[in-house]
Amino acid sequence: MAKPAGGPPADPIEREVTRLRRENERLATELDKARKVIEVQGKLSALLEQLATDSAPKDRGETK
Repeated sequence: MAKPAGGPPADPIEREVTRLRRENERLATELDKARKVIEVQGKLSALLEQLATDSAPKDRGETK
């Protein structure tokens, strides 16, 4: 059975495979974005911690 050019596959299994491949690609892209966001958040957290440490009063008996 030949599938029409440019149209969806005629076989229901092939349609499902195509749908799942597209969904997999979309989810892989989302996962990549999420990993990048987490990486940036980690770097930002480390930077903020460094800034807080650098600007903290030195141990001269001061308390906050």
